[in-house]
Amino acid sequence: MKANRQILQLAIPNVLSNLSVPLLSSVDTALVGHLSEVYYIGAVAVGSMIFNFVYWGFGFLRMGTTGLTAQAYGNENQSEMFSILIRALLVALVCSLFIILLQFPIVKFSLFLVQASADVEQHAGIYFKIRIFAAPATLSLYAIQGWFLGMQNARFPLYIMLLVNVVNIIGSLFFVIGLGMNSDGVALGTVIAQYTGLLFSGFLLLKFYGYPRNQFDWAKILHLDELKRFFTLNFDIFIRTLLLIFAFSFFTAKSAEICDGILAANTILLQLWMLFSYGIDGFAFAAESLVGKFIGAKSESDTKTIIKMIFYWGIGLGIIFTIIFLAFGKPIV
Repeated sequence: MKANRQILQLAIPNVLSNLSVPLLSSVDTALVGHLSEVYYIGAVAVGSMIFNFVYWGFGFLRMGTTGLTAQAYGNENQSEMFSILIRALLVALVCSLFIILLQFPIVKFSLFLVQASADVEQHAGIYFKIRIFAAPATLSLYAIQGWFLGMQNARFPLYIMLLVNVVNIIGSLFFVIGLGMNSDGVALGTVIAQYTGLLFSGFLLLKFYGYPRNQFDWAKILHLDELKRFFTLNFDIFIRTLLLIFAFSFFTAKSAEICDGILAANTILLQLWMLFSYGIDGFAFAAESLVGKFIGAKSESDTKTIIKMIFYWGIGLGIIFTIIFLAFGKPIV
């Protein structure tokens, strides 16, 4: 069917891109897991949890940008496409600067809630204070990748994520194995990888979409009504994301309260769950792109068809992953 073909054309690159995220975390966990002390795993887990709470809250920069861009794409409104991108990047920059300015209360409050051991808290704090400077790149990548998806281009986000992950792994290996660093080396590798990804995404944008000098005007981009529309659309997404983050953070925090060993074990367990979650999200991203496009094109029948087919894909993949975990859970662990 045409709908399934459209879904798979966007979903497959998204699945591959998304799966690279938990796989990268697994590599980081394995890397610090070979160090002399188990609290390094806990430090990376707690530090990553804090960033999940901070960054996932800004997931609307990707999801909202995808939906709005897809509608402009379906409506063939080129000026609006580029206006949405610039607006999202400006919001990303402002938000990232606030995160950096508030880094000390954020990390202190987060570590207070977690109640981990002194060693885990010390190294998680160091990890956070290094990785926090990747915030502008990380949030900007959310916006740019969301824009590419809205433009019905799932290949570029895949290329970006692959590059980010390769640089991250190489950097972490160099700092940890080569220079003898620990969790701080993993954080530094992440910072370098994020800015590398941002530079590469800028290259792709300019090379294949051109410099949009005459495609937008600043008065429209900064218009209060447009900004209000952007944030209003994303408010529900923001609340939904916060609830998800709370569940994951509660799991990690309670594990840390027990002991470093339980924290390390449950971190690995959570990575397996995230592997499934990120994979299935590839189809969600495809749905956002296609539904937005057909809404913009005012095609109600195509919109309903995509929603129905995505629902079927979700049920099918859920059953498949359940069978895999039931049959091969122990060997996987």
